[in-house]
Amino acid sequence: MSSSSQPLYDLAPIAWLLAVGVLLAVGPVAWVWWRHAGTGPARRLHALTVLTLFLTFDLTLFGAFTRLTDSGLGCPDWPGCYGNASPLGARHEIAMAQAAQPTGPVTHSKAWVEMVHRYLATGVGALILVLAVATWVARRRQRVSPVSHEQLVLSLWWPAATLVWVCLQGAFGALTVTWRLYPAIVTLHLLGAVVLLALLCIQAVRYRQAAEGRLPTAVPNGLRALLWVGAALLLLQIALGGWVSTNYAVLACTQFPTCQGSWWPPMNFSQAFEIWRELGETKAGVPLEFAALTAIHYTHRLAAYLVFAVLGVLAFRLMRLAALRAQGRWLAGLALLQLATGLGNVLLGWPLVAAVLHTGGAAAMAVVLTWSLCESRRKAAGARSPLAHVPPPSRRLEAVR
Repeated sequence: MSSSSQPLYDLAPIAWLLAVGVLLAVGPVAWVWWRHAGTGPARRLHALTVLTLFLTFDLTLFGAFTRLTDSGLGCPDWPGCYGNASPLGARHEIAMAQAAQPTGPVTHSKAWVEMVHRYLATGVGALILVLAVATWVARRRQRVSPVSHEQLVLSLWWPAATLVWVCLQGAFGALTVTWRLYPAIVTLHLLGAVVLLALLCIQAVRYRQAAEGRLPTAVPNGLRALLWVGAALLLLQIALGGWVSTNYAVLACTQFPTCQGSWWPPMNFSQAFEIWRELGETKAGVPLEFAALTAIHYTHRLAAYLVFAVLGVLAFRLMRLAALRAQGRWLAGLALLQLATGLGNVLLGWPLVAAVLHTGGAAAMAVVLTWSLCESRRKAAGARSPLAHVPPPSRRLEAVR
């Protein structure tokens, strides 16, 4: 059986895949509930959310690894592999496809990479479902018997939004395979992963604030505006970076700071940013010119200068605040990591480690900016500056009450 004759959607193994997701989720849930036995619901939910955030970040990295090793079509159908729950059951079909195209998209190793990614995604989805249900249960108990300040923060909206979003991510994962790595779909799938990380980060911060009984730190309005600008620019830059990667345009420029020996090399922007098209082709079905790949790469590079400058200023301003100093340091360190891995991709010929770290660094910066936004709020007129003083927990609890 060839990949071309395999149905794109084969739901036969769906029950087995769901069982794998549940098994992967049982361990983390049991560990969190045992480790935090006797604590309030906000602390347990915070711990489980942080663990889910960590595993989702790992899934994002593994998704980048899957894409960069050309394993995205290792199993040409969805959700299983040739209608099986694992490549073991599809070894005959995979062997036939590999014999027909030894360097093609379907090999035994690529099939395993693709299916492990799907197993991890199913596990993350199960954890997010548990978070939504656990938050709903905690809210019902609080309505019957309110528990101090936690009722102010435990909201059902964020877990519900996260659950809906992870289902959308699953749909885009299916489209990534069935649309044969359509560049726009793959880029949207990457952006969806970043949004999912941000949603989980919001929940983690809110649960911690509920457990500690405190409000976000009041910061100058200009800093809040800069945080939003930095987040918007970073999201745009991640989209541009995803467009570079999904169009395989990284090696269109192998020099820095110039490209092809010029500060403004030949570029075809009209072809470069035709969004809805097949991989490597224009809307008319004509192969993309090299000048289009150059335009994709160079646009990302030019935008990186602006984003790096804005995030550098933002990191400096955050480090001046006692309550947000950690976020500022993380942001500065990750910005330097992005610079190093970006240069490594260009000058070292797109090594796999640098490419995966570049995706991970961008996702981590999105988490740090979300964390900063959740831990800050607009300062009321006439309020004191938070630069030098962070009130002790007891006084923060009194303020919340």
